[in-house]
Amino acid sequence: MSLSAQALPYVRAISPYQPGKPITELAREMGLPVERIVKLASNENPLGMSPSAQAAVAKALSGVARYPDQFELIEKLAAHTGLTRQQIVLGNGSNDVLEMLARVFLAPGRSAVFSQYAFAVYPLATQASGAEGIMVRALDYGHDLAEMLAAIRPDTRLVWIANPNNPTGNFLPYDEVRAFLENVPPDVVVVLDEAYNEYLPPAARIDTAAWIAQFPQLVVCRSFSKIYGLAGLRLGYAMASPEVADLLNRVRQPFNVNNLALVAAQAALDDTPFLQASYELNQAGLAMLVNALSRMGLSHIPSGGNFLTFRVGDAARVNQLLLAEGVIVRPLAAYGLHQHLRVSIGTLEENARFIAALEKVLEKTAEKGA
Repeated sequence: MSLSAQALPYVRAISPYQPGKPITELAREMGLPVERIVKLASNENPLGMSPSAQAAVAKALSGVARYPDQFELIEKLAAHTGLTRQQIVLGNGSNDVLEMLARVFLAPGRSAVFSQYAFAVYPLATQASGAEGIMVRALDYGHDLAEMLAAIRPDTRLVWIANPNNPTGNFLPYDEVRAFLENVPPDVVVVLDEAYNEYLPPAARIDTAAWIAQFPQLVVCRSFSKIYGLAGLRLGYAMASPEVADLLNRVRQPFNVNNLALVAAQAALDDTPFLQASYELNQAGLAMLVNALSRMGLSHIPSGGNFLTFRVGDAARVNQLLLAEGVIVRPLAAYGLHQHLRVSIGTLEENARFIAALEKVLEKTAEKGA
């Protein structure tokens, strides 16, 4: 009998998460120079890491022989969010926090509710725990909260909600989210994943962490991978009731966040000019891409994040042709969106490269079709 046959059946059934194609991989495949490739596939900050975070990392290099201490960053996040330090849990990326939540609350015989087209890690983390995933059909590519509420069963222990949602970009008004929380059974944990929160217009943002006092089953997750530009350092965090945070810390790996990520995050939190510049660049780039797609006659899903999902017909072919042009975007067939691609907002120059490449590719496909 093979070793794989000894593995848990629900683990064997998992289809691994497919990340965005790295620049170096495309360079090897296509024989393209790295400097000619534009990656707009993984929703990274095109401005990179802030100068203050870079300086903090350089200063901390001499200390990497020591195990990390999370105390200072947790203190800073507590002050930043208005919570106590007993309510903050750090993760090796926000994915780590999502996995902790599944480990604590899910198991065979339990279920979790998530939306169609929601972040792929939700069904993966659910399946890896042996729990049953209950997928609720999307409403205009986003969450249908009424149907998600109706889908909760006596064995449901977790509901996953991303706001804004990845990969579609849909944003749920916070009054709808709050109304949902008011009706969820108190023994069901609601995970509100706000990885793209800082890209929302300031008027649309709400201090959801303040809701935890009223809804102790609420867990709010944030990430340093997006607007803070620390994707390669892997750092996210959860805000939760002290009871839930304590449970997460029981399954958290010791030293799960490295020294460089800890100091970079502390510096990034204070770098308001960099955050504002990143937000403004994203708003300008989003408008630029919306206008270009409209000019090309391509529909898109309105986005509250730093990416745009658009419909292009034969998305697999268009994606391959874009790769040949040295432009990496994200195909969404794994989400069931076979006619859509997702493009991250880049610098204005990167956006222009994408637009020119897409126009060229569409001309090719039109000529072939004719």
